[in-house]
Amino acid sequence: MSTRGVVFVHSSPTAVCPHVEWAISGVLGTRVALQWTPQPAVPGQLRAECTWYGPSGSGGALAGALRAWPMLRFEVTEEPSPGVDGQRFCHVPSLGLWSGRTSANGDIVVGEDQLRALLTDVPSGQVPGRVRDLLGSAWDDALEPFRLAGDGAPVTWLHQVG
Repeated sequence: MSTRGVVFVHSSPTAVCPHVEWAISGVLGTRVALQWTPQPAVPGQLRAECTWYGPSGSGGALAGALRAWPMLRFEVTEEPSPGVDGQRFCHVPSLGLWSGRTSANGDIVVGEDQLRALLTDVPSGQVPGRVRDLLGSAWDDALEPFRLAGDGAPVTWLHQVG
């Protein structure tokens, strides 16, 4: 099943940018040349984004490939496709990688088993913090200044080779 998504590289050291392009190219099977622009939230670093098309699961493969450079701040989204939930992956150097399932409108979906475990295993005073963890709130908080810096930035469109 084919789907699409977006890779947002919110901040990358200049020397790592070619490696990011090679990693994305390796997953998608096509040469990738991103349009890098300065990241005002971290002077001296660059940002880029691209829309991708490929088989379901490509979002996880892209996140895994980019995770090889722990200094990157990035997000990868994968839209839902027939029989497959959407996903969002966020990476922040100080927090590591977070992933969550997404609904058709992009909301984070917390599964029934996750909620049951939360209610069973977590003391009631810690429930609000654990819910924030399930929703990826710390990653959203850390990435928001970088997202704002991307308003109006160029986007590259990519297609996976068949």
